[in-house]
Amino acid sequence: MSSSHVSATAGCDQRVAGGRLTIDLDALAANYRLLAEHSTPAEPAAVVKADAYGLGTAPVVRALAAAGCRRFFVALPEEGVAVRRAAPEAEIYVFNGLFGPEAAAFYREARLLPVLNSQSDLSIWEAHGWDDGDEPRPCALHVETGMNRLGLTPDRTRILAQENALTGALTPRMVISHLACADTPDHPMNRQQLKSFQLLSSLFPDAESSLANSAGIFLGGAFLCDATRSGIALYGGAPVNGVENPMRPVVTAETRVSQLRQVPAGQSVSYGATPVARDTLVAVAATGYADGYHRAASGAGVPLRRSVPEGAAGFIAGHRVPVLGRVTMDLTLFDVTALRPDAVKVGDYIELFGRNMPIDEVAAAAGTIAYELLTALGRRYHRHYVQSGASA
Repeated sequence: MSSSHVSATAGCDQRVAGGRLTIDLDALAANYRLLAEHSTPAEPAAVVKADAYGLGTAPVVRALAAAGCRRFFVALPEEGVAVRRAAPEAEIYVFNGLFGPEAAAFYREARLLPVLNSQSDLSIWEAHGWDDGDEPRPCALHVETGMNRLGLTPDRTRILAQENALTGALTPRMVISHLACADTPDHPMNRQQLKSFQLLSSLFPDAESSLANSAGIFLGGAFLCDATRSGIALYGGAPVNGVENPMRPVVTAETRVSQLRQVPAGQSVSYGATPVARDTLVAVAATGYADGYHRAASGAGVPLRRSVPEGAAGFIAGHRVPVLGRVTMDLTLFDVTALRPDAVKVGDYIELFGRNMPIDEVAAAAGTIAYELLTALGRRYHRHYVQSGASA
């Protein structure tokens, strides 16, 4: 392909949308390659559940497949169907197991691989699952190592290993577990889970093992196992607490200025009547909590639980501008008083998070995490996907 710029759009018409998302598929691919490098010798898989963390399953999966990804993980079967459309030859695993016998037919039609988490899952898949050539009932097994969310207990895992060695009723392609504290590298839980996982996964010598999520990849060594499963780091979130984020930002979220207004000192703004101490120039922007910009990101003086008392900020005309008062359903106020009078006009964009406002910083200001900001992105944004087109 040529190196000319390639773009695609989705969502609301840009002419009338209150906000826009610019999704850099080259940055996504670069993040995948970096995670693949850190995963060596394990094979990297991509977690694309929740509409690829809010960024759009089809374009994200196609970009990752072009970068070499052949395995994907989703939470629910319908998400797997969307991945199958974008990557027909991919191996697709579904984390959340089977809700009943009727689900097995759905998995068979879409050729999805369930992650079996319970005795119920095992029984349903053994009775109703599909065969793949010489492999009876292909699947993954989730074993519990300390998260206590999903997964077979250690005792049930041992019994299954003995039974299945005799009957061959199931073909576990992979044994997985999930790290609870990998984003804190020195947490003792990490080593405890690794030890437990090694014991349980060794009961299935013909299956691959997978323990490391995004943060687990950076633990390295024995945590890598045979396959890694990166999620938030693919999309630009910081995988490890307290260290510089090595990932490239993938999405820039911006809101559009609807109105500029002067608020005299002593008056108040938004719900709850937050007072202003000086004459203030306010940019009223057309994005709110209905668009995934959390109410907890509200400005200083608003009594909300969060990590950063002064609230979030945006970025426009080369400057950070603080959120003023409470974020509302469709509108957010920004204090642009410090900018020159002609620096902002109606129709301009204020960056909510992206290259200038790191998503993890904004999430902390709202008392949450980057995962929640991404997966809460609403449908009212204009979505613009960009890619250089330089790959062969």
